[in-house]
This record gives sequence, structure tokens and C-alpha cells, in this order.
Amino acid sequence: MRFDILSRRAALALTLAAAVASPALAEDMTGKIKIGVIGGGNIGGTIGGLWVKDGHEVMFASRHPENLKPLVDELGPKAKAGTPEEAIKFADAVFLAVPYKAYPELSKEIDPLLKGKVVLDAGNATERRDGELYNEAQKDGIGLTSAKYFPGAKLVRAFNAANYKIFAKEGANGGKDRSGGRMAIPIAGDDPQAIKVAEALVRDAGFDPVVVGPLKDADKFAMGTPGFGHDVTAPELKEKLGLGK
Repeated sequence: MRFDILSRRAALALTLAAAVASPALAEDMTGKIKIGVIGGGNIGGTIGGLWVKDGHEVMFASRHPENLKPLVDELGPKAKAGTPEEAIKFADAVFLAVPYKAYPELSKEIDPLLKGKVVLDAGNATERRDGELYNEAQKDGIGLTSAKYFPGAKLVRAFNAANYKIFAKEGANGGKDRSGGRMAIPIAGDDPQAIKVAEALVRDAGFDPVVVGPLKDADKFAMGTPGFGHDVTAPELKEKLGLGK
């Protein structure tokens, strides 16, 4: 069992190396990587915290990183705080967890730094808060809209389909305490290597990944659709989404 875990984590490091094609990639034989979490709010703090507990180094980012001190102090030495620019430079992979309305302005600041990086995108567009951006996501699709604002990234939609409180509960203790099997997380992306990295990081957070399809298929589990908000196992989610076994 221990060998299987080490093999899987080593595979994650090798997959990530292939995905970013970076000779400077920090990795070890356990497959632990450096993750930059853009946003230290409910979703970023929850998922980033689960990665820290699994042994990854995580930098939580805000324009005011001093406000993240309570979070990183609670999580311990593998957690740190920085600006978005610092977190991206630090990271092998990035988790985008900010309000969707921030995407257009944020992209101007960080997209050049994201070139070639695997980015897990958890943002949801809501009509009341996001206005025209919501309309754009409805028209073009949430996955393709995110990709428009972060064209340099290897984008994968993930961790957008449930409330952070559910993630905190079901991901606790690596998902081992959940009756009936681990909670499924739907993901979608266009880059095969980025999908593999996302799958591994979903597992490390304590969940089971379900690959729904390319970015355009992220609409199948977007907020407000029948595929959103399911606290179920992977086989159950595949059935609900009409995916093959």
C-alpha cells in the first residue's frame, strides 16, 4: 500500500514536469509539489488547507497577504502567504479561487505569469454579482470564458460544483471517513497532461475525480445546471451526468 502511494505521487511529479516542461520544477520522490492558491477565502482556504494536510507546500495569495496570517499560522510550516505574483512564481500548479468578477482585471496582472502552468479554476459566475461577465459565461460557456481571460494557462475546471462547507466535511482525513466512498469532483479541461495533474490533486485533497470532458463540457456541472451540487461517489456522478462507466 505504501509503495502504491509513493508510486502515484512520483507519477504526479513526473506528469507535472511534462505538463509545464520546466527544468526548474521542484519535486521529490513522494510527488509533493508547490501549489499557489490565488485567493485565501472560503474555497481557497478549504481546498488549499486539504493540500497542506496531505503534505504539499501551499502559498495562499492576496493583494494584502498580511491578512492571511491567521490561515497560514493555523495550517503550519508548509503554508505561507504572498501576493498573486509571488504565489505563481512559487508554484508548480495554481488554484484560482477568487470571485468571478475579478477575472478580467486579474488576468491583466497575472496571465503572462501563468503561461504553461496548470491552473485549476473554481470560479462561478452569478448574475447578481457579475453582471455582463455572467451573461458572457452563459453565452460562451463557463470553461471557455475562463480560458479567454487566462489564455496562457493549461486550465482545468475543478472544485466549483459544491459549497466549501461540503468540501471541508467530505475531504477531512483524506475522505476516508465518508460513508460509502469518497465524494466525486467533476473536472473538465483541454490539455491531457493538465487533466492528469488535476486528477492527482483532487485525489490528494481527499476526493475522487470524474473527467467530464473538454472545457466546453464544464457547462454540464456549472452553477445552476442539473450537474451542480451533487455530494455523491464517482459512479453515482457519472450516472447523473450521463457518462460511461
